[in-house]
Order: sequence, then structure tokens, then C-alpha cells
Amino acid sequence: MERGNQTGAGNFILLGFSDDPDLQSLLFGLLLSMYLVTVLGNLLIILATISDSHLHTPMYFLLSNLSFVDICFTSTTVPKMLVGPSRCKVLTFAGCISQICSFFVFLCQDNLCRGCTLMAGTPSWQPLPHTWHCLIHQ
Repeated sequence: MERGNQTGAGNFILLGFSDDPDLQSLLFGLLLSMYLVTVLGNLLIILATISDSHLHTPMYFLLSNLSFVDICFTSTTVPKMLVGPSRCKVLTFAGCISQICSFFVFLCQDNLCRGCTLMAGTPSWQPLPHTWHCLIHQ
């Protein structure tokens, strides 16, 4: 029986964007602001869709689902990137696998919601019906 290297990697070490503390704080602020704008913008879309009864159509239902999936999609990776460079630089193997799996699940849901939103919006769109009516009568 051959004896070889039996070591395994149980943890991953997250390397930051830079070792410069000033640049880290700048990147942290930039990532945090982009993350907050994404989450708050999608929450506003969901709240607008829920609160207005005129927006209770299949297209806007799918749009609110797309916004929810987008919140989940960005929440799988960005918070770990925000915490990673400054404090905890270790990501366990199980944490890495769960992050990758949730990333792909939300990616598939995102693509499905985008496709369904396009299909739900297409039949309700009528290109310039008044113009066609005027051209026919002339």
C-alpha cells in the first residue's frame, strides 16, 4: 500500500482586494453602498407592487418575484465579501459549498423569472393602436 500525502483542505482563506487599509475602507464603502442600493431598490419594487392594486397583474407579480430573487442572489455573496477582508478571513468547506449551491439556485430562479416576466409582458403590449386606427381610416 502506497503512502502519500493524506492532507485535505478544510478551510479556504479569503484574500482581500488589497492589504492597504485606506483602500480596504474605500472598497468596503463602495461595496456596502452598492449592496444597500440594490436591496433597497428591490424592496421598493416589491412594496410598490404589493401596495398598488393596479399592479396586481402577472407581469408585476413576476417582477416582484424577480426583485426578491435578486435580493437573495446578491445576499449570498456580498455580505461575505464585506466581512472577509477586514475580520474573518476563513471560509469553511461546507460554507463554500453552500454558498456556491445557493448562488446557482438563485441564478436559475433569476433567469426563470426574467424569462417569465418577458413572456407575461409581451401579450399586453400593443404597438401604437391609435396610429394604426388613423392610418386605416385615411
